[in-house]
Amino acid sequence: MTPRTLTRLLAAAIAGLAFSLPAAAAPDEAAAQKLAKASGCTKCHAIDKNKKGPSFQKVAAKYKGKADGEQKLIDQVTKAPIVKFPDGTEEEHDTVDSKDMAEIKNLVQWILAQ
Repeated sequence: MTPRTLTRLLAAAIAGLAFSLPAAAAPDEAAAQKLAKASGCTKCHAIDKNKKGPSFQKVAAKYKGKADGEQKLIDQVTKAPIVKFPDGTEEEHDTVDSKDMAEIKNLVQWILAQ
């Protein structure tokens, strides 16, 4: 087998593998928004406007692309940490109204997609 033939076979195998792997599913936007609303997230957050809390776009910018970003955001919405607001006040962050990790991950992935 010539080096050129071997290169072609290797390229074909890599291409075949790439197309056979499942693509990462996009978050279910409707389900994420429903959970955010039911959990009271939208009282303090909006997609593109700061309210009492930062916009989901600002949250996404903070965590997107970081290796532990998704997990930190999951912790933020499930563990009720103390959050500090621009005016200096602090309060316990509310948790999402779900124990279903798939629903929580969908919400977090939707936030990160903003």
